[in-house]
Amino acid sequence: MNVILFGATGMVGLGVLRECLLDPGVARVLTVGRSATGQKHPKLREVTLPEMLDYSSIERELTGFDACFFCLGVSAAGMSEDAYRRVTYDITLAAARTLVRLNPAMTFIYVSGASTDSTERGRAMWARVKGSTENALLRLPFKAAYMFRPGVIQPLHGIRSKTEWYNTFYTVARPLLPLLRKLAPRYVTTTELVGRAMLRVVRQGAPSPIVENAEINRLGQ
Repeated sequence: MNVILFGATGMVGLGVLRECLLDPGVARVLTVGRSATGQKHPKLREVTLPEMLDYSSIERELTGFDACFFCLGVSAAGMSEDAYRRVTYDITLAAARTLVRLNPAMTFIYVSGASTDSTERGRAMWARVKGSTENALLRLPFKAAYMFRPGVIQPLHGIRSKTEWYNTFYTVARPLLPLLRKLAPRYVTTTELVGRAMLRVVRQGAPSPIVENAEINRLGQ
C-alpha cells in the first residue's frame, strides 16, 4: 500500500504516520504540508508546499497512491467562519480534487470530528463547515471515501498537540482516559487506534462512510 498523508506534523497526523511506518503492508508514505516532520525512514518522503490550495507544482509526486489520510485541521476557536472554511473546506477540497483526478482508485479518509453537522444548517459554525466538507468529499468519484469522526483523542507514544491548552487537558486527564475509553468508547479514542483503523478501512472497508468514534476503536483493535 502507498499512502499520502496530509497534516503529518499535527497530533493526529503524527499518530497516523507512526502506524503507517510500523505497518509492514505499507510500502511508501508521502507527507504533504507546509512543514516537514523531520523524521527519517526508508518508507518516508516529505514534500513541503507553502500554498496548500495549489498542487500543480507537485502533481508528479502525487500519482501511484492507494490511500490518502487527510489529518490537516485547525481549531475553530477565535476564527471567523470564512477563515475557518478556507482551511477546513477549501484546502481539503483542493487536495481531494487533485488526488481523485490523479488516483481515481484511491481510498480517501478525512479526519472530521464527533458531532459534525451533515445538514450544514446547525448553530455550531465548525460543525456546519465540517459537514459541508464531508458532503463534498463524499460526492467525489474516489474508489471509496470515509469520514472519521473521533471524539476525545488521547495522544500516545510521546506525541503532543500543537495547541497548548489541549496538552494541559491531556496531562490532567491522562490517568482517567484509558478508563473512559473502556467505559465510554463512543467518546474517547487514541492516536494509535485512529491510525490503525485507517489502515484497516483501506484494506477491508467499513460498514458506513461515516465512521464514528466507537467504530474507530473497534476497527483499530
